[in-house]
Amino acid sequence: MDRDNERTIAARATALGNSADANALQELAELVSSESALARRLAASALGKLAGIVPAGPAVRALHPLLADAHPQVRQYAAKALGAFGVDAKGALDDLRDLYSNPAEKDYVKRSVLAAGKTIREAVSIAERQVRHRCRRCSAEVDADEYARSQRAFQRVFCDKCFDEVYLERRNFDTKVELNKSIRAHDGTFVQSDGERKIAEYLSQHGVAYRYDERMRIIDGCAIRPDFYLPEFDVYIEYWGMDTIDYKIGMLKKLKLYQQEGKRLVSLYREDKSRIDEVLGRKLSRYATLD
Repeated sequence: MDRDNERTIAARATALGNSADANALQELAELVSSESALARRLAASALGKLAGIVPAGPAVRALHPLLADAHPQVRQYAAKALGAFGVDAKGALDDLRDLYSNPAEKDYVKRSVLAAGKTIREAVSIAERQVRHRCRRCSAEVDADEYARSQRAFQRVFCDKCFDEVYLERRNFDTKVELNKSIRAHDGTFVQSDGERKIAEYLSQHGVAYRYDERMRIIDGCAIRPDFYLPEFDVYIEYWGMDTIDYKIGMLKKLKLYQQEGKRLVSLYREDKSRIDEVLGRKLSRYATLD
């Protein structure tokens, strides 16, 4: 870029930053993509000065990509500017953390990144303390400790009373499930049905590593227990072996989760039990080549 032209653009970015004009956002959002590193740096700085004046969402979206800019001073000024937007820049925290952890990053960039990260985290903390959370079961307002406790255990919001009830229900359910695991497959895994035994033995025979009946989170705030999970192929296997109304309702809910998250699912049914090897082999062949 011509030096005179670069100076003109840089001066414009500086003027916009000092203008206190919300309408400056659109022009600055264009300047952060300039071929001139000086213009990008000053445009980022200008956006930071206009925090609280320009709409936060578009400003943060313009600044966030600059954390990966090739020029270190642009990264530095982008981090400073993002810090000025506080809680609205929460989505940049992971990238700020990565920048700070990069051993090749400049020390002066790291100092700005560290300061920005602290500011954003504190803003998020303050905002969260101002938000009222209610128990998803009884709608009672929960305090900070109740919120933290239930989030840590269930990733859902419960008051202490409902937390204890849910915890007891889950513990009783888990105990019941474990007691039902009374059928031993050849590899020593205890399963709940003869159909599951045949699946476990087929997988073991073909050298396929699997996890059986482990609680997994495939969607935020919701955990499921797939009958089998094949980590090598990222494939889930469900053996739908019962025919009661409650079981079918649970089956449909589970299928909906798999579908909406785009998971690789192999479904087997009671009528497949006599030919598990054939059906499982055919369905698995869509995702994996077995020995």
